[in-house]
Amino acid sequence: MKNKIKVSILGGSGYAGGELLRILLNHPYVEIHQVTSRQFADQSVTLTHPNLRKKTRLVFCSPEKLEKCDVLFVALPNGESMKQMPVLTKKAPKIIDLGADFRLNDKASFEDWYKTPHINSYLMKEFIYGLAELHRTAIRKARFVAGAGCEATVSILALYPLVKNNLIEPKIIIDAKMSSSQAGITPSLSSHHPERAGVVRSYMPTGHRHSAEIIQELSINNFQPDIAISATAIDMVRGLLVTCHLQPKTGVSEKDIWSAYRQVYGDEPFIRIIKEKRGLYRYPEPKLLQGTNYCDIGFEMDTRSNRLVVIAAIDNLVKGTAGQAVQAMNVMVGFEETTALEFSGLHPI
Repeated sequence: MKNKIKVSILGGSGYAGGELLRILLNHPYVEIHQVTSRQFADQSVTLTHPNLRKKTRLVFCSPEKLEKCDVLFVALPNGESMKQMPVLTKKAPKIIDLGADFRLNDKASFEDWYKTPHINSYLMKEFIYGLAELHRTAIRKARFVAGAGCEATVSILALYPLVKNNLIEPKIIIDAKMSSSQAGITPSLSSHHPERAGVVRSYMPTGHRHSAEIIQELSINNFQPDIAISATAIDMVRGLLVTCHLQPKTGVSEKDIWSAYRQVYGDEPFIRIIKEKRGLYRYPEPKLLQGTNYCDIGFEMDTRSNRLVVIAAIDNLVKGTAGQAVQAMNVMVGFEETTALEFSGLHPI
C-alpha cells in the first residue's frame, strides 16, 4: 500500500478546480489537504461543485491560509500565477500550474501573444510543458509543470506524429469548435443564455493565443510550423473538436499516416485512433468523451485535392485541463499514470 500524498488546490471554485476535485477524490493515493477560494472561503466546496455532494466535506479556505503540501495545483486566472509563483514554490516541492503563465519557454513570445509583461520570467525555463505524451521523461524528473491549453492540447496531439515523421508541409490550418466551459465560470455577455444558446459563432477567426504553444511544441526536426487557427463557439457545454487541414508531402500514403500514429501512440493509454469504415461514430466525437481523459484522433486522405484532414476531440476540462494535470502528477510522483483517470465515458449521453 502506497503512502498517500498531501495535495492542495489554489483556486478551486472554478470549472478546472471542480474537475480536479472530482478526479482527486477518487485517487487512492491522494489526500486533499486544502482547496482555496477567496470568494467562497469557509463555505462547502459543494456550493460551487454540487456534483460532489456526499462525496466530500471539504470547505474552501482563504488563499492566505495556504499551507505546505506535497503537490500544489494552481488554477488561477491567466496572469495571476506568475505574480505569486515565487511564494508558491516555497509551499510545495512539486507544482502543477493549469494556467497560461508558464506554458511558453520564451518571455518575448509570451508578451507578444498575451500583450502583458511577464513578471518573474526567470521561472519560465523551470516549467515542463504538461503533455505526458511528449514530455514524459522530463515530467518524471520535474518540480514544476505547466498544463497545456485545451485547444493546444488536442491540436498538438493530433499533429505531433505527422511532424515527427516528416509527413506534412508546414502550413497547418486548424478549424476549432469550442464549447462554452472553455470561457470559464465568470459570466459575460457572450455566455448569457439568450446570446449563447444555439450559436455557431466565429469568435476568433485569427490570432488564437494557443498558436504559440502549438508552434513551440511542433518546432522539432527543423520543422517550422505555420499555424492558422479559426475558433468557433458551438452550443455544447463540454468538448473540443479540431479539424486540421494539411498538405502531405509528395509520396505520403494513408499507410504512412497509420504507421506514424501507431509508432508514436501505440502504447499511449489515453490516445485512441478512430477510423471506422461505417457507423455513426467513425470519426472522433467530443460528445463521447465527456468526463474522460482520452484524446480521439482520426484522419482522411483526399487524393483529389492532395489534402490530409486530421480530426481530433477531447473533453476540454479533463484531457484539456484537470485530467492532464492529474496525469502529469501521477508521472511526477511515480504512480501508475492512469490512476483515477480510467473513466471510459458514457453512451448514449
